[in-house]
Amino acid sequence: MLSQNLKYLRQKNKVSQQVLSDALGIPRTTLGDYERAKTEPNISMMIKMAQYFDLSLDQLLTKNLSLEQYEVLKTKHMKVLAISVNQEDEGNIELVDSKAEAGYLDSFQNPEYIRELPKLAIPDLPSGTYRAFQIQGDSMLPIESGSIIIASYVEALNEVKDGNTYIVISKRDGLVYKRIKTDHHTNLALLSSDNESYLPYKLPFEEIDELWKYYAHISFSDSKKELSTKVESQISDIQAKVNRIYNNYNN
Repeated sequence: MLSQNLKYLRQKNKVSQQVLSDALGIPRTTLGDYERAKTEPNISMMIKMAQYFDLSLDQLLTKNLSLEQYEVLKTKHMKVLAISVNQEDEGNIELVDSKAEAGYLDSFQNPEYIRELPKLAIPDLPSGTYRAFQIQGDSMLPIESGSIIIASYVEALNEVKDGNTYIVISKRDGLVYKRIKTDHHTNLALLSSDNESYLPYKLPFEEIDELWKYYAHISFSDSKKELSTKVESQISDIQAKVNRIYNNYNN
């Protein structure tokens, strides 16, 4: 693991090859050969490298240190958040589309799985850890089925703001996008849809595996036009019902 760890640690700490090679007392080309696994340093140089990065020699040689970046957020109720980072050591925005949902529910804590998800680039996001989820169904209209929700990771349930919308990951219900209200006396979360055709339901805190707060969404249609069409259809249905009641009353 030495060559991979050496390159990862240097990039993570934003140290150039020249700076690190000077600190180790070796030519920059030699360091480059170490990172490409073309040559191997002797034991004294390995110890020097481990000391520079404040690691044990065992960590430097036997562990894949790049995977340690994935288990970065641990909370009482939501165990581990796996993430991936770009070359600037900034968190990627992984996309969990509708086809990947089933796999995500089984593997959201698996760094290797997360690393293989498609990535989105959204400029000028506030600090935080983000993920993108494609939602299905009409439970949260006017956000239509197929939209992509960009959401930030919630580290603790006491950070939930009642009435706001969240992506909720649980083994029982899978991946859902709902409006949440929490009750810390009963340790229950009330999940509601904006579409009143769907009844609200309660989910115990301990069943929530991940929670992501809505930040923005990407829509692939003119939602205003679709909503207007839906409203017009509902009005037509109401008018038809009124006419039937009126005709039945007069007959």
